[in-house]
Amino acid sequence: MRRATRVIQAAGAVVFRGGDEVLLVHRPKYDDWSFPKGKLERGELAPVAAVREVEEETGLRVRLHRPLGAQRYPVRGGRKLVHYWTGRLLDAAEDDVSGHVRAGEIDRVAWVPVDVALKQLTYRHDRATLREAMAARKRTRTVIVLRHGEAWARGGWHGDDRQRPLLVSGRKQAQALSAVLAAYGVSRIVTSSSTRCVETVRPYAEWAGVMLEATDVLAEEDATRSTVRALVGGVRRKASLDDRGPTVICSHRPVLPMIFEALKVEDERLEKGELLVVHVRKGKVRATERHVV
Repeated sequence: MRRATRVIQAAGAVVFRGGDEVLLVHRPKYDDWSFPKGKLERGELAPVAAVREVEEETGLRVRLHRPLGAQRYPVRGGRKLVHYWTGRLLDAAEDDVSGHVRAGEIDRVAWVPVDVALKQLTYRHDRATLREAMAARKRTRTVIVLRHGEAWARGGWHGDDRQRPLLVSGRKQAQALSAVLAAYGVSRIVTSSSTRCVETVRPYAEWAGVMLEATDVLAEEDATRSTVRALVGGVRRKASLDDRGPTVICSHRPVLPMIFEALKVEDERLEKGELLVVHVRKGKVRATERHVV
């Protein structure tokens, strides 16, 4: 029997400054120039690993924008799969990388003009990724649609269904979701007023200091196509005027098709604790991505 090929998963970001400079790192072990990236830790999702690795290798905190095509190439003992996104600094004023090193791994970090970077990057696959990122570097507005985490079963809950809480597994999902929402720099939270939805987004809200906007419009008992369409339209309009970060909308399985319809994307039939990241530019959906914790 043929042995399965080992796949080593990693993640990173192509981070731009001012639209015409890109962030590169030099690894003395390989004497190469590449993008900040690294292996996923056990149980870690790729978006979380991407922002963590950028900060560890460059000292800069970023948020993710549009996803890019994954790189696949052979390495000793298997194959490497590297997930990439375009990235932007969380604070444009904090962009100094002079003197930053990561002992044993990174000895130089630099902002490089993109035309120079196309020559300076060591590997062909990185040059291809940079060309793709350059075509996708214009800002998009991001809306994240989230289905609440694992909750008590309806049959096992004897109170008001709106008050049905998360299970222990659902609370663990909520904690894990916080890191994913942080990777995209979520700055606004709009959620169903039902307890299981509020509890799903509360850990991130408390960590990030973001106000929870709970509404019956997203509750499955009250949602209608017209009210959901109006709410989502308002979210999109505000997102187009505000560049602080994405909005997350948390709701229930019966309501999600209405949200997707308003966003003009296919119904993805999300599982509990799963989210769809929708990247929009000039009213058109440019990319989507799914993640489940």
